[in-house]
Amino acid sequence: MKLASISKWTVALTLLLPAGQLLAAPGLPAINVQPGPEGETYSLTLQALGLMTGLALLPSALMMMTAFTRIVISLAILRMALGTQQTPSNQILLGLALFLTLFVMQPVFSKVYDDAIAPYMDEKITATQALEKGKKPLMDFMLNQTRETDLALFLNLSGTDQLDSPDQVPFSVLVPSFITSELKTAFQIGFLLFIPFLIIDLVVASVLMSMGMMMLSPMMISLPFKLMLFVLVDGWSLILGTLAGSFYTV
Repeated sequence: MKLASISKWTVALTLLLPAGQLLAAPGLPAINVQPGPEGETYSLTLQALGLMTGLALLPSALMMMTAFTRIVISLAILRMALGTQQTPSNQILLGLALFLTLFVMQPVFSKVYDDAIAPYMDEKITATQALEKGKKPLMDFMLNQTRETDLALFLNLSGTDQLDSPDQVPFSVLVPSFITSELKTAFQIGFLLFIPFLIIDLVVASVLMSMGMMMLSPMMISLPFKLMLFVLVDGWSLILGTLAGSFYTV
């Protein structure tokens, strides 16, 4: 019995020995910053941490710094104007807005890849330089879609002095200015989308009122007419083409 017990302890210590050696081995440094002729370079560990943080913020960046906001709000208002309740569903609207956003932003994303991602993967530029080069096409896109009044508002709130050129606009000022302009544009498009369907609702409600059919819901009667009008004018192609054409990329 004693020999069996000793053998068990020997096997256990043998298995735990490599684990103890691994625990005693020195780990990789969390932050390793090395100065260089082209700027500071960071260790792989810190770059991986930055990548994971960027992936966590990617949905917010997609919604707030691309064409997604204008497109999804316009499509949601269109569904309300049609009066079709949850048709198309939220998943369909979000998917449509996402892929239309990718179509609109494709020239910008291509420029970011050619100027920043590809040279960085080929180790021709540092991570800091890649970040600066990749930010430039996105900022140019946002500047082209931002109203001067909104930009002036946030420049005033931030206490920034008068700028000599649009390229000097801080990124922290440009993002809220762009979002505000996109919300204004989306509601303007929604207003124009609502008018023809609102006219149909008014006409149907007036006809039902004159016929004394006040207990019948005007929305239920006007829905087929609105759908027929939308199909006859090829509404989806018209609206999606207009939304895509409302952006001018760099």
